[in-house]
Amino acid sequence: MRLALLLPLGLMAACSPQSLADGVTDRAARSVTVQVLQAYMTAPQAEIAADCVLGNADIAERRALARDVGVRPGTLTSQNVTNIIRRPGTGACLRSRGVTLGGA
Repeated sequence: MRLALLLPLGLMAACSPQSLADGVTDRAARSVTVQVLQAYMTAPQAEIAADCVLGNADIAERRALARDVGVRPGTLTSQNVTNIIRRPGTGACLRSRGVTLGGA
C-alpha cells in the first residue's frame, strides 16, 4: 500500500517544472541548431551533429540558441553554433559519429 502511494510522488518529482522547462529549451535549441547546420551539411548529418553540439553546450548556450526558434537564425546564432563546434569535445563527438565538416 505504501509503495502504491510513493510511486506517484516519485513520478511527479521527475516531472518538475524545471525539468519540463529544460526539456522545452533543449528541443527548441535542437531545432535551431539543426537549421543552422543544414546550411553546411545534409539533413541526416545535421541531425547527428546537433546531438554533439548540444551535448557540449551549457544551459546558457542552449537557452541562447532556443531564443531563435521559429525565426531564421541570425549571425550570432550561427557563431554560437560554430564556437561550440570548435570545442575538442564536440569535434571528438562528430568524428566518432562519422560527421565531417566542410567536406573534409
